[in-house]
Amino acid sequence: MKNLAVAMLLIVGVLMVGCGSNSKSGNVSGTWSATLTDTNQNQVFNFSTQLVDNGNGTVNVTNLSFSSNSSCFVSGQTATGTFGLTGNFNGNVQGTFGMTITSGTPSGNLLTLSGTVNGGTVSGKWTLTGSASCTGSGNFTMTRM
Repeated sequence: MKNLAVAMLLIVGVLMVGCGSNSKSGNVSGTWSATLTDTNQNQVFNFSTQLVDNGNGTVNVTNLSFSSNSSCFVSGQTATGTFGLTGNFNGNVQGTFGMTITSGTPSGNLLTLSGTVNGGTVSGKWTLTGSASCTGSGNFTMTRM
């Protein structure tokens, strides 16, 4: 009887470790491509970036590159991101996502993205504040590459 109880505890322990050890397998880490459209669904910005989920609600944003022709983000952008996990089961990541991009040159432009993650897609709203020619808002979609 004692051996059976020990065996059952070992099996439960192995199952718990197996189920819990891969809880971050579906995180937001990876290379992403984003398309931002205005309120009339006209494409305004495109960029790609590398995201690394730090596991604590923050996201490192590196290799940010705008491919759209815009004077609002010419060079030297910095970006920060957040990720709030609301469900991650069997590698299907879901949650909230936020990212801010601050322009380097010209300075003073701030692009804010706020949305939700569902698997390999992030979608939501964006706003741009800054110089007179660098303001706007609309929708965005990011997909994992």
